Amino acid sequence: MGLILDSSVLIAAERQGKNARQVLSAIAQEVGETEVGNTVVTLIELAHGAARADSPERKSKREKFIEELLTAMPVYPVSASMALRAGQLDGQSQSRGVKVPLADLLIGVAALELGYGVATANLRHFRQVSGLSVIQL
Repeated sequence: MGLILDSSVLIAAERQGKNARQVLSAIAQEVGETEVGNTVVTLIELAHGAARADSPERKSKREKFIEELLTAMPVYPVSASMALRAGQLDGQSQSRGVKVPLADLLIGVAALELGYGVATANLRHFRQVSGLSVIQL
């Protein structure tokens, strides 16, 4: 089983001064060798963080981190089937009174479609996605 990385894992790594290769190495030490990737949704979240940086230096550092990620691991798009599945799961969840943020739902559905789990520091949201394997990093 592979892993899709949630932005919470990548943001923590970037704040610790790690580069993309160090992130992959740390994950391999934690869970063993496995396929690791991102979704376009995670890239949106990271680009948002770079745009909101409080200094030009921090913005540049975050943009460099994103560029390294793009070469270090695959980025999976959100397909029509993923969008439909996310909408279905969102409707089912909300009918039970459970609201999962759209970004986390899309990341979770992408992982499900790929047969992957999600690595995150945000267990609460991802545990709401039925059938998803979630690990905390």
